[in-house]
Amino acid sequence: MASRSSIEWTDATWNPVTGCSKVSPGCQHCYAESMAKRLQRMQPEGRYRNGFRVTLHDDELDLPLIWQKPKRIFVNSMSDLFHGSVSDEFIDRVFDVMRRAHWHTFQVLTKRPLRMLEYTQRRSVAKNVWLGTSIEDEKRAQERIDIIRGVHADIRFISAEPLIGPITTDIAVGLQWVIVGGESGPGARPIDPDWVRTIRDQCLSAGTPFFFKQWGGVHKKATGRILDDRTWDEMPK
Repeated sequence: MASRSSIEWTDATWNPVTGCSKVSPGCQHCYAESMAKRLQRMQPEGRYRNGFRVTLHDDELDLPLIWQKPKRIFVNSMSDLFHGSVSDEFIDRVFDVMRRAHWHTFQVLTKRPLRMLEYTQRRSVAKNVWLGTSIEDEKRAQERIDIIRGVHADIRFISAEPLIGPITTDIAVGLQWVIVGGESGPGARPIDPDWVRTIRDQCLSAGTPFFFKQWGGVHKKATGRILDDRTWDEMPK
């Protein structure tokens, strides 16, 4: 949990689930896995005692209800709510808290959009819950974008981070937000500015809010987040 977050497009993180497993090339240098294992070494009996194995934290569920000031909250920055090891019953409990904490905006991001789609076909989603999927290259764009367009939510979005290859599929149409970012940390794979511009131009053409998070690299603070002489911080209304 974190009442504040350094992630540029959110205010806070909330992790009723921790741990995950790799499903595509974007997972290769997973920051959450590295952080979980580091925290496990620091506190062997703490919250990350299971390392990066999927773990449910009932004691975290009510945390957003305690935060009285409205926030944008990234749900499960250290996991994936729609991982196969998370039961529908526990997902129901997470969505119930998000519905009750109506003064916040919740941002739920998954690499498993098919399960997200199936879930929203059976259950209603509160208006303060944004649902999105991660993509990193053309193959993942083709696999996941049409699925997320079908998700039943007022705000559906894409996070193209880490962007590790060009995407020619038009990802902006039918969505309410697009995030793009380069990979950061040890072993970070390079990003081509033209890959970013292609997606930015798609968003401009479609009228879809575009958020450029970072260029990334081993030292992401040094590379910054300026694209064509400005920052791009557009958000859904």
